[in-house]
Amino acid sequence: MSVEIHSVPKPPTPPAGAKLNKHSCVITQDKRFGGAQAMLHAVGVTVEDLDKPQIGISPVWWEGNPCNNHLLDLARHVKEGCQQEGLVGLTFSTIGVSDGITMGNDGMRFSLPSRDLIADSIETLIRAQHYDGNIAIPGCDKNMPGCVIAAVRHNRPTIMVYGGTIRPGVRKVDCPALGFKAGDNMNIADAFESYGAFATGKINEEQRLDVMTVALIVMRSANTMSSVLEVLGLSLPYSASTPATYAEKVQECLKAGKYMKRLLELDLKPKDILTRNSFLNAITVVNAIGGSTNAVLHILAMARAADVEITIDDFQTVANKTPYLADLKPSGKYVMEDLHKVGGIPALLKYLLKHTDLIDGSQLTITGKTLAENLEDVPELDFTNQDVVRPLNNPLKSTGHLMILRGNLAPDSAVAKITGKEGLRFEGIAKCFDTIPPFFTALANGEITEGMVIIFRYQGPKGGPGMPEMLGQTAALMGAGLGGKTALITDGRFSGASRGFIIGHVVPEAFVGGPIALVQDGDKIVIDTESRAINWLVDEEEQKRRREKWTQREFSEKRGVLYRYARDVAPANVGAYCD
Repeated sequence: MSVEIHSVPKPPTPPAGAKLNKHSCVITQDKRFGGAQAMLHAVGVTVEDLDKPQIGISPVWWEGNPCNNHLLDLARHVKEGCQQEGLVGLTFSTIGVSDGITMGNDGMRFSLPSRDLIADSIETLIRAQHYDGNIAIPGCDKNMPGCVIAAVRHNRPTIMVYGGTIRPGVRKVDCPALGFKAGDNMNIADAFESYGAFATGKINEEQRLDVMTVALIVMRSANTMSSVLEVLGLSLPYSASTPATYAEKVQECLKAGKYMKRLLELDLKPKDILTRNSFLNAITVVNAIGGSTNAVLHILAMARAADVEITIDDFQTVANKTPYLADLKPSGKYVMEDLHKVGGIPALLKYLLKHTDLIDGSQLTITGKTLAENLEDVPELDFTNQDVVRPLNNPLKSTGHLMILRGNLAPDSAVAKITGKEGLRFEGIAKCFDTIPPFFTALANGEITEGMVIIFRYQGPKGGPGMPEMLGQTAALMGAGLGGKTALITDGRFSGASRGFIIGHVVPEAFVGGPIALVQDGDKIVIDTESRAINWLVDEEEQKRRREKWTQREFSEKRGVLYRYARDVAPANVGAYCD
């Protein structure tokens, strides 16, 4: 499906009192004084260029991750588009962490903190160099909120260009035990689930290695957050669903300069675009597409940075009235590329805008138009020839899949992803792990059995530190055939590719003495999604006795990034921010 991004309308009169250059663009600082001119000449900026707006182009680029290793190439196209519009594009990079590579090992503790490092580095460059705008090019899910947090801090005109979704890998070997055959698409969750299947003898080495060729991101955190950026109005229409290898992604990069010039003419900044209703729009779409629980953390942190009031209970309020419509992996059949082929996020937004009151179309976007205006020429969803997106009268679930739970195990909240396939209630016996490696040993030894509630604690923002994801564990349970027969509760978090009866973001976390720290093997735990309750069936007297014996741990890190993060980070139910 070829998609043409809307043309740019004629600019209005520039804002009164704004500092303009001859291109009618708002500029932040004259670069022709002191040593600035000499320094800029030394990097190839001409005398004629000094009067042009300078745009910081920030790809979250590095070679070691398929989500990021092409972003420098996209940045070159963005720079070319800026030059075509009379803008000076100056490229700089920032860091990233591969969740797929660090999953299940010590490196995963750095994943969530990388969001703040990205925000800090982009804010530093944009403000220190007085760039007039920023075009950020994120690839993975922490990249995107990091770029947004930076954008509202420097509050210069900003465009987000998502690096693009990854296309499917294809199986080469039949795998009857798991119901797969050669030619079937693979997703990243399959790579992690293969461990549990291999450890329990369900698949052989040839079948396991076949899965290791996987090259697909499902409706996990990166695609969720790219959808959020598009709905928030910070990226161009279709940015979220366009695969990285499509020519449309290059076209999007080239056109970013045109839209940046428009933003400069309007002096339209991130804080003008981000409002409470734009965030509620984003939460609505996260529920409609079955998005990752990480969206809760990231939306809370982005909203706080933008001085917009959003609380964790807003997620439940929105979920209660939003149907789950998009049949996307890991719980469904399709991938993000399939959604793109039937119209992407714009088609879904137009459908919701036309047939419900769930979307506020009056919100501004980086096109200079409102969300509704961007959708005017978007083709409508056709339910006669596709079932990637369900109609409102036949949803996958009548309400959203994100669920906020509370109870004596999580007094301040926990977050679950309940698609309807996990069941509504789980009652089981606790088996506790304070660190990750013993779990895999226990699984291989047959010590994890049906009816257990697996507890992973000391994995929260402070206790991890860094709130690592649990995809390795959830996937291993699925691969071992225990996905529907066990539950998993953690003060850590999950990948968007995780599935099963899983609850994360337990607050208070174990490190600060939350009840999850006091659970012992054999305790009975009840999860009831109808009443949104998560309760630990141990009487108050016994709880008090255990609390008296509990002692506060010291930070596991004594200096460096993780120490600073553990020291400063806020609880998960407010976004795990640390500024």
